[in-house]
This record gives sequence, C-alpha cells and structure tokens, in this order.
Amino acid sequence: MATEYAIIAGGCFWCTEAVFKQINGVESVESGYIGGHTANPTYKQVCNGDTGHAEAIRITFDPEKVSFGDLLDISFATHDPTQFNRQGTDIGTQYRSAIFPISIKQAEEAKAAIARAQSEHRDPIVTTIETGATWHPAEDYHQNYWAGEGQENRYCLAVIPPKLQKLRKHFAAKTVAE
Repeated sequence: MATEYAIIAGGCFWCTEAVFKQINGVESVESGYIGGHTANPTYKQVCNGDTGHAEAIRITFDPEKVSFGDLLDISFATHDPTQFNRQGTDIGTQYRSAIFPISIKQAEEAKAAIARAQSEHRDPIVTTIETGATWHPAEDYHQNYWAGEGQENRYCLAVIPPKLQKLRKHFAAKTVAE
C-alpha cells in the first residue's frame, strides 16, 4: 500500500480536519500552517495574520481507496472556494482557500479540480495553487480537535455539522461507515 499526502486549506483547520477524518482511505489528518514567511509559526502568530501562513490540513491517504482529485472535490463541496481570504466570519489570509501540491501531478490535478468546481459555482473560484511551501504542524491541542474539545466549542458546533451534512449528501459512498 502506497501512502500519499495532500495539503489543503479551506478556512479553520478544526473544521476541515473534522470533514476529512470521515473519508474512507484517509489514514490521518494533521492540522498545521503553510504558505508563510515565519519560521516555526505559532497559532497566535498565524491568527494575527502577519505570518502569511494559511491554517491547513495535511492528509495522509491511501490512493487505492480515495484519490487526490476526490479529496479536492470534497474540499470544494464542504467550504466556499469563492470567498477571498475568508470563510464565513473568519477573515484574513490565514483562512484562504488554497491547495499546496507536493508534485507536478498534484498541481495538474489541482487545476482540473478548480475547473470542476468552477462549473458548479456562479462566482469565480479564488482558490490558489501554492507550491514550494514548508509545512509546520500546529500545536498538539489543535490535533483531533473536533473529537475532543471541539464538541463543546460553540464555533465548531455552528460550523462543522453543516459541513458534515454536505459531505454525507454529496459523498456518502466515500465516507467511513458509522
């Protein structure tokens, strides 16, 4: 079994992590920061919007069970890729919609996924494709957030269940059986 990685930003990493942990073929999801200019950024620094980093997730997946393109399609269906530097009430470059391909093949697939998403949206897709960025894992308390403390966080309770509903509505066959 070959393992691959996908790095995707689509707003708050707590919310995107919760979605991708539900996908069959996803082995792990790590929250972190990518695409900025500060070495070893902290959550506080990233939230201030001065580092240039996006809150993102690094997905470890089995391509025999779920493709990179499927992961991108799921991302586009569970966040709003037409919002520039924001997702809902989260505003700033740290909440941008972005794909961070780790190969030329992934970059090509990212372009194709953006084209597929554009065919389903009236407004322009603003998701960027950013290459050559360094991944920084977020602090431990951000990992598996929804499964723990996130279930009591009002923000998460308002944002995550609708994302999970979209996931199950559009990608039920790709989700892990409950």
